[in-house]
Amino acid sequence: MRLFRRIAVRYLRLFHPKKANGFYGLGINNKLADSLDERGFVRPTPIQNKAIPVALQGKDIIGVASTGTGKTLAFLLPIIQGFADKKTRKAVILLPTRELAVQLAEVCELFAGVYDVHYACLIGGEKKDKQLRDLRHKAKIIIGTPGRVNDFIERGNLRLRDVNVLVLDEADRMFDMGFAPQIHRIIRNLPAKRQTMLFSATMPEEVLKLSAKYMKEPVQININNNTTAPKIKQELYVVRSTYKPMLILKLLEVLDGTVLIFVETRYDAAKVAQIIKHAGHNVAEIHSDRTMEQRRDALEGFKSGKYRILVATDIAARGIDVTGIEAVVNYTIPQEDGSYIHRIGRTGRAGHDGLSITFAQPEQGGDIKSIEELTGVKMEQKTIEGVPSEKIWGYERAASGRGWNSQA
Repeated sequence: MRLFRRIAVRYLRLFHPKKANGFYGLGINNKLADSLDERGFVRPTPIQNKAIPVALQGKDIIGVASTGTGKTLAFLLPIIQGFADKKTRKAVILLPTRELAVQLAEVCELFAGVYDVHYACLIGGEKKDKQLRDLRHKAKIIIGTPGRVNDFIERGNLRLRDVNVLVLDEADRMFDMGFAPQIHRIIRNLPAKRQTMLFSATMPEEVLKLSAKYMKEPVQININNNTTAPKIKQELYVVRSTYKPMLILKLLEVLDGTVLIFVETRYDAAKVAQIIKHAGHNVAEIHSDRTMEQRRDALEGFKSGKYRILVATDIAARGIDVTGIEAVVNYTIPQEDGSYIHRIGRTGRAGHDGLSITFAQPEQGGDIKSIEELTGVKMEQKTIEGVPSEKIWGYERAASGRGWNSQA
């Protein structure tokens, strides 16, 4: 079947190239497009449609699109093809979390081999010896978090004089996490003549200042007017904090698929995970107190189905790339409104439907209003039988009745 498909694709390319694979029409060459076909990537997402042709021209890009809309391939494919066209010498891709860096490395593994391009993934929590060996193995794509990349630079193990492509992925989150000093130091070690691509779900002032300082006439690509993916249904439950454990257990009884639960602190994560585990659910937790091995087990277990439920702090808000998450639950409202965008962006990925459920206490009306003004979407207030609901203070809104399974 695979052989037949490849023959059919090549036939279509010969006589009807635009009908074979949408990536081919964007300027992706046959060899790389064949690799995309084999892995089921046939129809580019909107951000890929707009960014790839511009990136292939070597222009700077500011790309704003919702989390989960395919930004990774939008910059990775032009980089890899650039090696075949002798336009790319070396590329550096910076991301805010270790989990995101590892996931990008996995995607890079799928396609970099098409042109025998080696890469290195530089992250904390892993042995430096292996990363150093990868660098010495003529790595041409450097993937990493700002802290570890900067550490290798300062130790003299990484030289960036031949880098001509820089990517800042999830740029807003990197600034939220305090990586600005490291990012500026890394950029100062890069040649002035280079291509810079910046991708983000939101565009705060710090990111705009960075783009003005380091980018040259960037092409701005803004896919969505709203900052959240359009197929995410957003629900709100207003309850006292003492009823949150009861509410989450009620919801988990009626949710069938994978559920990602966000909490504020590592203490909250351990506590909520324990409550859910005692109720008989397969659950894992991920936060800053977990080792890299524990975090990898939690993420891999969540992807494979070993754990149906994952409880996480915001450290994982952009580190989970799992298609088909049924629901994201904001057990606690994030301190930063922008974090809400990145949390719920874990559901409704790649065009799928998604569900976001937020728990709010009565006095958090101002927080809910601020989030809704940011997203442009008003959450639908719900109740569920057996859990006392409240009216939110200081923010007039009409409740829409029972939740989607009020009989539970």
